Order: sequence, then structure tokens, then C-alpha cells
Amino acid sequence: MADITGDQRIQSEVLEGLATAVNHRRWFIELAVPYLGENPIEIGSGLGDYALEWAPHVPRFTATEADPDRLVLLKERMAAEPKIEVRQMLLPTTETADHSALVSYNVLEHIEDHVGALRSMAQLVRPGGRIILIVPAFMFAMSQVDIATGHVRRYTKKTMRAAMTEAGLEIEKLHYANALGLIGYYMATSVFKLAPKEGPMVKIYDTTVLPVTKAMEKVVRPPFGQSVFVVARTPS
Repeated sequence: MADITGDQRIQSEVLEGLATAVNHRRWFIELAVPYLGENPIEIGSGLGDYALEWAPHVPRFTATEADPDRLVLLKERMAAEPKIEVRQMLLPTTETADHSALVSYNVLEHIEDHVGALRSMAQLVRPGGRIILIVPAFMFAMSQVDIATGHVRRYTKKTMRAAMTEAGLEIEKLHYANALGLIGYYMATSVFKLAPKEGPMVKIYDTTVLPVTKAMEKVVRPPFGQSVFVVARTPS
């Protein structure tokens, strides 16, 4: 973990820290796989950690990134991946497409007009296709880390349902994920004023706490979590 006070490198450090949380990433990879179809698109691919693990499950995969600098790095990283097309995309957009699904993890919370963004997402997916999202949960956990990384909100199941409904999407699955992660995140970022960063604390969490949480949540859905997971269907 790193002291976040006055740290201008916070966004890069958070991304690097989360990239080392391999078990966390693979859990969230598994959540989306049943809904991807044959030709999904990802919004906000970053450096492509999720894209590289989703691609083996599908014939084609489109990875997108809005930030020009990250887009260059993403293209370089995916150059040897024939299944993966890389392109720039910023939401909201007027573009339309016929993807089997759209997946976007920890992106919607950055967008002021999130309903407009959801409508744009729906236009990129064929009728009856899926929108698969993960977003951070609970406004009480909004911290300097959230602000430094450009978050404008955190969600509950209720607020996510409202946004989806306003965008004309039908929710198929909606639940919290990573209950113990929320407690740890709140303590680290709001109490101790730390930010996720590559190091022993992230590794210990990922190798010891995360597997226990995942196993528990396969049995019982928790009433809270660090994230909200949602699958919605586009109008047919």
C-alpha cells in the first residue's frame, strides 16, 4: 500500500497494484464468461489484463480504450493476439454495432452521464445481447483514492437498477461481490489513508482473504460487497 496524500501518480499505482491481484481478476473473469457470446466488446480495457483472459473463451474479442497513452500500450501488448482487435472508444457515443455482449469493469463510475453511457453500450450490442458490468459499491466508501482515480459515484444494487431501467435495459442478474474486500478497502483508504499498490499487502489479500471470500459467496450472496456485478439484456 502507499500513502495517497498529494500523490499525483495514484491512478497508475492503483492500476499496477490491481494487476498483481491475480485471484481477484480471475474471479471477476469467471463471472462474465457465461454471458460473452461469440463476439464481445470490452469498454475500458486499460492495459488488457481482462481481455487476455476472456479472449480464449470466444472466437473474437474487441478491446477498447479511451485514454490515448494507454491505447498505445494496449495495441503494443495485443499485437501478438490475432483474436483481439484494439480500437479507441469514448462513451457516450453514437456508434452502433452488432456485438454479442459488452463487458465493462470499473468504468461506469467514471462517467457523469452514466445513463447516456448505458444507452451507448446498448447500441453496440445486438438485440437481446448482454451488458455485463462491475462497478464499485457504496458511497460511504468513496475515498481520496476514488476521487484521484476519477470516480464520480459508487453504486448500490438499487441505484444500479435505477440506471439500467432508465436506460431501457432489463436486468438479468444483480448482486454484490467481495464482501470482505469492502471492509478492507474502507479501512485502508478511509481510515489509514492508503492506496492499493503492488506489494505484500495486496499479495496477502489476494492469496489468503480473496479465496475464502469467493468460496463463501458461491454459497450465500452477501448483503454488501466491494463491487456490484450486473448483467442486463438489451431490448429485443
